[in-house]
Amino acid sequence: MTLPRRAFLLAPLLLVPLLSACGDDPPQANYPPPSYNYLTPIRLDVARIEIDDSWVPRGAARRVEHLAPIAPREALRRMAEDRLVAGGTTGRAVFVIEDASIIRSPRNYEATLAVRLDMADDSCTRLGQGAARVIQVRPVRDDSDRAVRDELYAFVRDLMSEMNVEFEFQVRRVLRDAVQSTTPVVPGPAPVEEQALDSPGATPATPTPATPMMSPPPGPLTAPGAPASGTPGLRPPTSLAPR
Repeated sequence: MTLPRRAFLLAPLLLVPLLSACGDDPPQANYPPPSYNYLTPIRLDVARIEIDDSWVPRGAARRVEHLAPIAPREALRRMAEDRLVAGGTTGRAVFVIEDASIIRSPRNYEATLAVRLDMADDSCTRLGQGAARVIQVRPVRDDSDRAVRDELYAFVRDLMSEMNVEFEFQVRRVLRDAVQSTTPVVPGPAPVEEQALDSPGATPATPTPATPMMSPPPGPLTAPGAPASGTPGLRPPTSLAPR
């Protein structure tokens, strides 16, 4: 079947709008997930660490944390996974997310992050608890979808920077007896090897002969040709007292 010449002429015209539309699409934004393993780990004297992220938003306020490319709850869980290390043989620690909300008001974003760390032994007896809370407010600059996502991504990043500092401070302050040191121990100097001189195979050191002391000759110690003490020609010492 042969297409009329008019169809061939219209085909390039139809492709131009399609290509133009593809070229006008904005580039996709890149929102890398957070990582906190570059920070100092918090080593706890427990056998295992659990994470409770069952928190769910409540209330009638306009919540927008789900619009963030990285939700605050996901970032808090990643912080616990990257920073908490079990270094003991008994007991457990439970990292609990108590709040991970971002509320939109007419002019601002209002965020609240709250977590706690519960310490217990194998019989579930609580041994201690540490808690951290961060609250920040940021103005709304643009209502477009792309701007909202960019703003909330930066907001969560700043919130987590403050939470990492606050959480570590509270854990090391309140639960300091359960925090193990992560500083490597510097080995001490090697012991000095000693060998007894009378042991078999030992070569005794050859003593160095002492230099005999010469006894001074009898009589006054005077240089050859110098006049004797009290004789004419010997000048008395000059006095240092002012005249």
